[in-house]
Amino acid sequence: MPIQIGEKPESDFTDPIGMLGDCHRRIVRYVHVLVVLATQRKGGQVSDEQRALLSTSLRYFREAGPKHTADEEESLDIEAVLARIESLEQDHECADRSQVEVDRLGRLWLTAGQLSSDDASRFEELVCQLETLYRHHIGIEDTEVFPCAARVLAAVDRQAIGDEMAVRRGLSDAPVPVTLAESPQ
Repeated sequence: MPIQIGEKPESDFTDPIGMLGDCHRRIVRYVHVLVVLATQRKGGQVSDEQRALLSTSLRYFREAGPKHTADEEESLDIEAVLARIESLEQDHECADRSQVEVDRLGRLWLTAGQLSSDDASRFEELVCQLETLYRHHIGIEDTEVFPCAARVLAAVDRQAIGDEMAVRRGLSDAPVPVTLAESPQ
């Protein structure tokens, strides 16, 4: 059963590194839903259940995806992994461009009930590329970036990241705290 947007995460804002990992697991699940739908249905008619899965997956990437990217790029700023982060930021840009097209085609599929052969092929191509990109990208973040962050970030910095993440999601009225790059050493 796919998870629901808004479902209680395994981690919370007191463990922002854990939350980033939770997001990665959701990204993998939702992109896999899109790949399965694209490869099995080929843009054709979908059942009510498949329609709900498509809609939920598109919504996840449209609403939660940009917040996750901002969490990584704006809140998680660690000098030791900057070179890796730069290439990961390029992945984010590529994924964002693809997600816009996936969302457009997915909404067209939902509205029209099916896709043309060309649109179905493009949708399948994009979601398969995204699945490959996300698996590689998430692997680097989960095995290199996040463990490094967990080792080097002080509790106050982890709290600042968690606060930023909560504000980004509208879950806190507190102003966005000073970023790590601006905080006193």
